[in-house]
Amino acid sequence: MPISQEDERTAPESQDTGIGAAGGLLIAVLLVATFVVILNETILSVALPRLMADLGISASSAQWLTSGFLLTMAIVIPTTGYILERFNIRPVFITAMTLFSLGTLVSALAPAFGVLLVGRVIQATGTGIMFPLLMTTVLNVVPAARRGRMLGLISIVISVAPAIGPTLSGLVLQHFSWRAMFLMVLPVALGALALGAVLVRNVTEPRPAHLDIASVVLSALGFGGLVYGLTAIGESAAGHSAVPPWAPLIVGAVSLTWFVLRQRALARSDSALLDLRVFSVRAFGIAVVLLCIIMLSLFGSLILLPIYMQSVLGKSTLATGLALLPGGLAMGLFSPFVGNMFDRYGPRPLVLPGAIALSAGMWMLASLGEDSSLQLVVAGHVTLSIGIAFALTPLMTTALGSLPEHLYSHGSAVVSTAQQVAGAAGTALFVTIMATAAHNADGATDIASTAHGIHLAFIVGGVVSLVAVAGSAWFMRMPESARTTAVA
Repeated sequence: MPISQEDERTAPESQDTGIGAAGGLLIAVLLVATFVVILNETILSVALPRLMADLGISASSAQWLTSGFLLTMAIVIPTTGYILERFNIRPVFITAMTLFSLGTLVSALAPAFGVLLVGRVIQATGTGIMFPLLMTTVLNVVPAARRGRMLGLISIVISVAPAIGPTLSGLVLQHFSWRAMFLMVLPVALGALALGAVLVRNVTEPRPAHLDIASVVLSALGFGGLVYGLTAIGESAAGHSAVPPWAPLIVGAVSLTWFVLRQRALARSDSALLDLRVFSVRAFGIAVVLLCIIMLSLFGSLILLPIYMQSVLGKSTLATGLALLPGGLAMGLFSPFVGNMFDRYGPRPLVLPGAIALSAGMWMLASLGEDSSLQLVVAGHVTLSIGIAFALTPLMTTALGSLPEHLYSHGSAVVSTAQQVAGAAGTALFVTIMATAAHNADGATDIASTAHGIHLAFIVGGVVSLVAVAGSAWFMRMPESARTTAVA
């Protein structure tokens, strides 16, 4: 749905900086809508083995239903800095939820893999707008003293929603086809659209902004090339890739380098697609790196654990979904507590313990083998989830809270882009390692080779998690002033 000029000219209804009843209602509507759209990031993970059988595709192809979704978001999100400056919140919300609902309908009716992937891309376009929209609204409506608590609630959305996606899809797949997952979400999405059209109000003042098309193209080639290159490695090992893996990796690296240089040049005239001056705040840069590791770990594990439980342990889709539920509940239970702790004590008591728990969970999953118990899977996933809950809110709050107001929209866009690219890269990386190792396991049975591939993928994840522990320790040693210095 196009954004109307009439909505664009609508003045903000309130300049109140306190949250108030109206502000609380606005954020509540945006939270519900964001929960629905982010849920779809992982709703297909449990269904991958069935989709591979029904549509006749490999694991490397099937993972594009998740990594393609995340990658599309990563391409869309950089444009949200422009969108949220140029237009009012209400028409942006209506546009985003309309795109998401349309993509959900296309996915539900898809006759083949290609159409299903198109539907997921349309869904992701709407999803990519929603999260920066929510974050920008919070930064404009919620006082600084209450942002930790509010971002704790948002952490529930961005961590629990994808975590319970596998559980919901497992319940649905126990009795219905994979199409039912989309048919289940569609009425909720339409309801959120109708509710938001009535209740969402404008809280920002639009201003003229420039959209640099070349930057959009470079970001698509950069992020897309890197993720596609990672996927092509696994497909090449299995003999299914028509493109040498090095080609998209080089295109991605060159395009991303060019993108960064262009943003730095455009920032001098305040016309950058992503204003990378946010990285001149050390706290912001370190927090974003740590957030990327968290998202890589989250989505990498969520793509592999269903494959492990169904293809190696022989569990049903329902058992698979239920096994992942405790981790999602743990994130939901701990996130508000962590938000309150942050408001009282800051990030020091939270980030490092969270990173250590994240790493411990990843190494527990790295011990999985052909004969491992389901209890070990649950324990590793719960430990990983608790670590994410402890680290996510403090890192997001510190990153965005360290920025001046004029960089809020760009800061939220950078954080969101980095998270989605990391999620897509984690999905592609873990599946690539699994597929490559499984293909090279000469003489092993399918179950043994898959278990070996998943084992190696989680070992790599464990090594990466140690970087998060080291980075968190460094982050905690930074002077408080270095974590709150604003960009001039």
